[in-house]
Amino acid sequence: MTLPHSLQARLALTIGLGVAVLWLITTVITAATIRHEITEVFDSALEETGQRILPLAIQELINREDDGTEQLINTLRTHDEFLTYVIRDKSGRVLLRSHDADLRDFPPFEQYGFRQTSTHRLYYDSALDGSFTITIAEPLDHRREVTLETTLALGLPLFILLPLTLGGIWFLVRLMLRPLKKFRSDLANRDGHDLTPVDSSGLPDEITPVAEAVNGLLQRVQRTLTAERNFASNAAHELRTPVAGALAQTQRLIVETSEEGTRKRGKDIETALKRLNRLSEKLMQMARAEGAKLRSDTPRNIAPVVRMVLDDLAHTDKADRVMLNLPEQPILSDIDADAFAILLRNLLENALRHGAKDTPVNVSLNEEATLRVVNAGPVVPPEVLHDLTDRFQRGNSSADGSGLGLSIVHTIVRGIDGTLDINSPATGHEDGFEVVVHLKYPPPNSA
Repeated sequence: MTLPHSLQARLALTIGLGVAVLWLITTVITAATIRHEITEVFDSALEETGQRILPLAIQELINREDDGTEQLINTLRTHDEFLTYVIRDKSGRVLLRSHDADLRDFPPFEQYGFRQTSTHRLYYDSALDGSFTITIAEPLDHRREVTLETTLALGLPLFILLPLTLGGIWFLVRLMLRPLKKFRSDLANRDGHDLTPVDSSGLPDEITPVAEAVNGLLQRVQRTLTAERNFASNAAHELRTPVAGALAQTQRLIVETSEEGTRKRGKDIETALKRLNRLSEKLMQMARAEGAKLRSDTPRNIAPVVRMVLDDLAHTDKADRVMLNLPEQPILSDIDADAFAILLRNLLENALRHGAKDTPVNVSLNEEATLRVVNAGPVVPPEVLHDLTDRFQRGNSSADGSGLGLSIVHTIVRGIDGTLDINSPATGHEDGFEVVVHLKYPPPNSA
């Protein structure tokens, strides 16, 4: 038998089966005891009846003249006669019998005591040195009926109470495991950004060490992640100044040198330093996305953030390729403004860098805080599309980049409980690339 995986089901099943088996054994033992006691009571009744009837019958037979005929005891009224008897003389001749006695059920006297046939329980006794014998018979069906009725009278309440007991066991097990279910639910609902200890109050003593171990593990993981994020953020921040200084010196060297070989090597160094500068910036954004608070306490209009990001991109990228579509009414969301700016900037940089050149990038944000960024370009295979949110994944693009943009976007969206959809080809197009972000959208009355 395979036990269910649920602890609640296991406890209820094993305890219920144990109680059911115990009750069944108890019922069988009780039935056997009842049958034994009933046999003793009925045998005693047979013996007592025989010992009382025989002297009276002998006195009756002695006082009347023996004409050789059998005397039949008549009954006063019709009734069920469970005990019948036959009195014989020493030669086996029937002298007296009860009105309902069938002689075929009364074998001849052999010895004193009890005897049993296939249909009756018999008791034999004698008096006056065996001159008179009595045989008393009781149908076995009568005993079986009495035993069955008595057993049912005792066992039927047990079988009625058994389902109630099993239901009570299931309810009590479910009630006792409620703190454990709450702990499991609280733990399952945690995401990677919430590593605070889970409330373990009310748990049984056997489960409390497990909960404490889980909370200890969460704290260690939180310390490790915090240390990694701090290191990445601090390292990226500390790199910015020396990288900027090295970049300035390299650019000055390129301007001042007249040797073509030196100039070429200087430009290569400039390209590498610029790539390192962008990578440090992305690492800082990743640390911000993983470690900071990404949702504000109250919903705010995020449309001005979109315009601010576009104005900022106008100084570094070809922002004139961006086609913006914003509704006139405010767009409410509880996403942190800085986090939304990082998200949108990464999406726009990816679209401008990896999309088809000299083609517009369409950006729209509707009233339900759904952001859509679409750019032209070749279709991305599904197996590549699935991995684009992993870190340092650049797909099949040959354009310059760190491979962290969509990973940062995915981290921010996950942190605000939003959803991220990536499609290629874009919806309604035969090619292109589309990113749809469903931000946390509050009800209208929450503004």
